[in-house]
Amino acid sequence: MTSLSAPESESFHVNGTMRAVVKAKPERGANFVSAYPERRISVDEVRIQIAAASVCGTDRELYEYSPMAQAFNLDIPVVLGHECAGTIIEVGSAVDSLTIGDTVALESHVACWDCYPCRNGNAHNCLNMKLLGLHLDGGFAERLVVPATACFKLPQDFPLEQAALLEPAGVAMHAIQRSKVDLAGADVVISGGGPVGLFIAAIAHALGAGNVVVVEPNAYRRGLIAELGATPLAPTDDVVGACRGLSGAKFGFDVAFEASGAPAALPPLLEALRKEATIVAVGIPGRSIEVDVAAYLIKKGLTFTGSFGRALWGTWEKIAELVASGKLDLSKFITHRLPLSALDEAIELLSEESCKVLLIPDLPDRGDATSMDDA
Repeated sequence: MTSLSAPESESFHVNGTMRAVVKAKPERGANFVSAYPERRISVDEVRIQIAAASVCGTDRELYEYSPMAQAFNLDIPVVLGHECAGTIIEVGSAVDSLTIGDTVALESHVACWDCYPCRNGNAHNCLNMKLLGLHLDGGFAERLVVPATACFKLPQDFPLEQAALLEPAGVAMHAIQRSKVDLAGADVVISGGGPVGLFIAAIAHALGAGNVVVVEPNAYRRGLIAELGATPLAPTDDVVGACRGLSGAKFGFDVAFEASGAPAALPPLLEALRKEATIVAVGIPGRSIEVDVAAYLIKKGLTFTGSFGRALWGTWEKIAELVASGKLDLSKFITHRLPLSALDEAIELLSEESCKVLLIPDLPDRGDATSMDDA
């Protein structure tokens, strides 16, 4: 497949302007814009009418313009949002994989498909990666233009609100795939009961896991964990003792997923695992973390790996299969639906009693919008 780095331009009808949430300046905040200019699509791109976009922790970092956000080297101004789904309304002349009317979910890691990792089955670690909503205009808008290769075509009648969650749910599925552990009957411990941790717990149950323990400080989210049929623990609880007690003669769990990014979460996980178990790092910590290599990797024989994004497209196909079959219901994780103009409220909700917050372009907007000249 050829590189997408310099696509030939082609003259298609431009719809003019649209409503969008724009990160216009390298500072805290974002602007709701009523007339953001739309661009022509290139021959290998498609235009999507966005049905729903999910707000995630990365969006909060971008909104706050935290050191983590700055490390991404945003291309400002940029439309935010990377967890989204919608319907194809325009197709470039070189695109033969999609047609007008197809429904799609978006892969936020837009690969070049021409570098060494891309050519060898690791496009999720592309050397020329562009990130939707950071380097390319994202999905907090009425419409979105992306390369066709960033679209995952949905099965017929797949709910678009659930499709907007396939990207974060895919993070969880990819972490499970990276563990290389057969979860049927396995004991699983997860640190972090945010959306990714909750998705890991839900998928583990769908795949037939034995004991599933999730360590989470937020009482509201511990309630969500219990509703999933998993065992919720607070970080102040005896996590190691609980896991060793539940695992019996194994004296520890089979696999751990660190999904919080909190440095203090790692030591209990390492102790809660049995010998020759596996730990997968998913959450991104804000600083370096020391690991006792002799104690855990050598003497205890743990396999320690990391997981980034989603495998293209094996992860997507597996997670979509679980949803389509009814074994995994992502709608239960949606706690709020807000209009595009309500990103400020959505960001606040992420720190309160919420799970996944959706921005729905079809919902009536609130308040006044900023013009692009003022943004």
